[in-house]
Amino acid sequence: MDVVPHPDHPVPGALRPSGPGAWLMAVALLVVVAGCQRETVTSYRVAKTAPPAAPAAGDSMGSSHRSAAPPPGMAGDVPMPPTPGKAEALQWTLPGGWSQSFPGGMRYATFKVPGTGAIDGSVVTLPGDAGGELPNVNRWRGQIGLGPTDEAGLAAARTTVKSRAGAANVYDFTSQGARKSRLIAAILMVEGNAWFIKLTGDAEPVSAARPAFLQLLGSLHRD
Repeated sequence: MDVVPHPDHPVPGALRPSGPGAWLMAVALLVVVAGCQRETVTSYRVAKTAPPAAPAAGDSMGSSHRSAAPPPGMAGDVPMPPTPGKAEALQWTLPGGWSQSFPGGMRYATFKVPGTGAIDGSVVTLPGDAGGELPNVNRWRGQIGLGPTDEAGLAAARTTVKSRAGAANVYDFTSQGARKSRLIAAILMVEGNAWFIKLTGDAEPVSAARPAFLQLLGSLHRD
């Protein structure tokens, strides 16, 4: 127990303050002593909290997304046409010396045409009118370096070949330049589907195969 000096009862051996200034010094000394007896403040170290995990790349919600594979029957964003059934499919008589294969997918049939030089025969079928006759004809013209035409030019270029499957609209274009390309293509609507029968390649072999191609078009039938 600490003994606090009292002005009327001085502690033996202690100096007795005298005068007002001495009493003020005594009070100040008591305040300093009391401050030293305050409780010591204890500091604590808090462990840092781990930062939240960053969201996966490409996703602001924290979950990753991957592009799903195209569903069956799709090639990118373009739907694959259904394979025509027997009642819907066109048939034809193959010209002499020609051979054919049926790869499936966008190309229903491929013709191997005899001759020297680049030449390719194909049959493609698409649902509906496949975008319309004029856009398709202009796409073909672009394939051999020709500019687009209009409805009047389309009508002027059109010829017709009749068959048991119906009338086919035929277009024949030759490119410009030193090395010429030629394209002969027919469009026929069957049961609401568009059929495109095309012969394209170097101008000379396509020109030589033209009579046989028109013969094939005239043989088209469905039974």
